[in-house]
Amino acid sequence: MTAPPFNALEQLWAELWVSLASLLRSYTALHGLSGNREASIEYDGKQILARCGAKWLDLKRTGATVAWKREDGGRGALELTESGRLRSSTGEEEMDLAAEAWARELMR
Repeated sequence: MTAPPFNALEQLWAELWVSLASLLRSYTALHGLSGNREASIEYDGKQILARCGAKWLDLKRTGATVAWKREDGGRGALELTESGRLRSSTGEEEMDLAAEAWARELMR
């Protein structure tokens, strides 16, 4: 089996990126309901910035690679997979589970 052409992969990463931003928006809204808090989610094709008060999450995408940083100095790298998951050095996770965990941390 041959790999898809580069343009097809870049389109896939772009679509997954929009989905990740949408998941973050939905989960931060859900977590904010009980505390009457709201997060701002700004995104474009290469960056997602989520903020709630002094907390923030900055995601930057280059191809399938996602670099993340937090307000507390935490940082790391993930990789989007063709199946729509996020891969780290410790394994793979569904994108929605990662977005929900990030939202929970932001909205605490």
